[in-house]
Amino acid sequence: MRSKILIAAIASAIVALSAASAHAKGDCKPSKWGPKDEIGSANLITPERTKAALKLVKQGKSHPLGIVIDSTTPAFPPRNLALEVVQPNQQGGKRLFGYKGSYNDDVLQTWIGIGPQIDGLGHLGQDGIYYNCNDEKDFAAITGLTKMGVHQIPPLVGRGVLIDMTKHFGKAFLDAGQYFNEKEIQAAAKAQGVEIREGDIVLFHTGWTDAKLKADPKAWVSGEPGLGEGGAAWLASKNVMAVGSDTWGLEPVPPEKDGRPFYGHVILLKENGIYILETMDTGPLAKQGVKEFMFVLGQARIRGTVQMIINPVALY
Repeated sequence: MRSKILIAAIASAIVALSAASAHAKGDCKPSKWGPKDEIGSANLITPERTKAALKLVKQGKSHPLGIVIDSTTPAFPPRNLALEVVQPNQQGGKRLFGYKGSYNDDVLQTWIGIGPQIDGLGHLGQDGIYYNCNDEKDFAAITGLTKMGVHQIPPLVGRGVLIDMTKHFGKAFLDAGQYFNEKEIQAAAKAQGVEIREGDIVLFHTGWTDAKLKADPKAWVSGEPGLGEGGAAWLASKNVMAVGSDTWGLEPVPPEKDGRPFYGHVILLKENGIYILETMDTGPLAKQGVKEFMFVLGQARIRGTVQMIINPVALY
């Protein structure tokens, strides 16, 4: 009798879990690129857009958008990085090969979501549901994502645009918690002669990293200005490929709305398949008045990663 009751209880629990999962998935809209799509806005990469981006290289200059990081770089807790340089099998002055060769190797122990990074589509969802209605139980294995891993993202090549929000607000850097939405983005873009187009990589300069990372690293990682929820939704409506900033989390901290930190990630990643670029070194471009450029990113392809440390290049 007890075994029958136990079996019935287990069956009931399975039904309840299935119903809850079905309900959660039922609230999710499949991707416009199809129910099996795993690369989202990277589908916007076309030969035509790549050739158009090439025409933006007028001065023959390049700028690395990734900052240099090390073990002291602050990061969203508990993320950290540790690097060790070793000389394998060379203890006591032992030399290798016929010509007494010596070499250094490095061992890196790190969270991948530190410093300049790309957030993949499996990074942030809502109630266990991610981009294209993928349930965490089906793809988030501890050994790596079985869907939407960053290794699947093709080279992101396209037109990059920079919108200088410090210029718009008339200050050296935006304050922690300060946010901007559609109205501010449109006004800044219009005043600076920037047109946002489908397939663009949109970067915002807030001055936060230039002002705080070295001078006050604790303050830098404790707060930040950033993109509001309305701004994220508006950019998604423009069908951009990626959105980034010179801040560690793109969005304002403290958040725009109580209890909804980083909800713009949900809007961009989960609901629209748009990639997020964090801690981009936009300062030098802003100082030079660079408004558009060719953006090129070929990230390390470690199977199943959620994020990746990156160094995209702006060519102009």
